[in-house]
Amino acid sequence: MTVTQLKPHIDASEAQQVEWVAQALRGDRSAFQALYQANLGRVYALCYRLSGDHDLAQDFCQEAFVRIWQKLAMFNGDSRFSTWAHRLTVNLCLNKLKQQKTWWQRFIPMDSVAESSAVAAPSNYHGIDKLLPKLPQQARLVFVLHAVEGYKHTEVASMLNIKSGTSKAQYHRAKKLLQEMLS
Repeated sequence: MTVTQLKPHIDASEAQQVEWVAQALRGDRSAFQALYQANLGRVYALCYRLSGDHDLAQDFCQEAFVRIWQKLAMFNGDSRFSTWAHRLTVNLCLNKLKQQKTWWQRFIPMDSVAESSAVAAPSNYHGIDKLLPKLPQQARLVFVLHAVEGYKHTEVASMLNIKSGTSKAQYHRAKKLLQEMLS
């Protein structure tokens, strides 16, 4: 199944997801498929918000689930499975965006790439999600991590390897740009 064929979110209790993890670790592929289906929408939405691009979000989402599968044995139950998968996905997306930026910067300034590759959000995303791809990458990352995902500026700064003040400035820049787009 591709990400474009998103199935409705499967409501699963945390206990059920922990059980699926245990079953998947014993080789039960249908248990991992259940984890995938229960978390796909959330993981894809996060990838889309961070990348600002539908195609990148699909790629990142697929890679996130490959990484989740590879690191499944590291899930120890200290947090909710969805929280663990969320953090893994954020780290993967940030690393992929850094790699992509460095590669493309050798040829084209990233602002030109972002403007030309911004696509409309899928129809199931409303409001602000349609505007996020239009933000500059750094402002978008800070805005998503702080305003949407709820990380503190110190955490965002640590994740992006910037100063806390820079995180705050980028957040305010993103807010201002979004307000201008909405007016």
